[in-house]
Amino acid sequence: MDAVEALDRLGGVAPVSALLALTTRRRIRTALSKGLIRKAARNRYALPAADQARRTAVLYHGHITHLSAAMHWGWEVRVAPARPQIAVPHGRPLPKATAADVRRLPRSAGTRGWATDPLTTVLQCAQDLPFPDALAVADSALRHGDLAYDDLQCVKATSSRVRRVLLYADGRAANPFESALRALAIECGLNVVPQYEIQARGLVVHPDLVDPIAGVAIEAESWEWHGKEKRAFDSDCERYTALVVTGWRVLRFTWAEVMLNPDYVRACLRELYAELGAA
Repeated sequence: MDAVEALDRLGGVAPVSALLALTTRRRIRTALSKGLIRKAARNRYALPAADQARRTAVLYHGHITHLSAAMHWGWEVRVAPARPQIAVPHGRPLPKATAADVRRLPRSAGTRGWATDPLTTVLQCAQDLPFPDALAVADSALRHGDLAYDDLQCVKATSSRVRRVLLYADGRAANPFESALRALAIECGLNVVPQYEIQARGLVVHPDLVDPIAGVAIEAESWEWHGKEKRAFDSDCERYTALVVTGWRVLRFTWAEVMLNPDYVRACLRELYAELGAA
């Protein structure tokens, strides 16, 4: 796939190693030369959405917020915002923008530079976004070390939407794909743990999600990783076989299923657990 599509699939921000699993160096160079992606740091690339949001914030005398702020901080998101998300402080006129989503910045919101600070960013996403998107942002903040789990637990949230995100946020999720899959499992009432260690037939494996009580392992399956590396594909086949023969039920969901057809994922999870309950 082209570099822009690959970067979008990886959450809008990604190291070059992850990007090269989905595209080529030539396509990365082409996208860079056209300004379609940017180099965010050494060996790390990003969609230009964060830069666009910052320019828009300066133009409107506001601050970057929500998903735009998450990308500003270098966090991966489930889906990059279609337009810059900006908040204008009290005392300044609220512009009628067509090229950006503009709202009023709450007086209690913390800011740092041109963006809401990391904690405010997580809380605003938790309040205003669908659970999978909000959980992906909170997971990314923890994964990158910009917030600690204790920072989230110290928040006295009155909203049930915010409390749920703060309760389930987990930096062990490798990417927004895994975060979104975990969100769907949580919505189905499942008690799943990211990267839980299982020993099976002499192997030590860490499935993306595990329900150790029910004996269920759930994988966020990326065929792209296997397509370029036969050894990785063979290793995964061995892992799945080891899990199944030692009594684990294994579910594997693709990126397209999780991101584009979540109802299918929920239905599969509910059917499996209904069968387990009947047994």
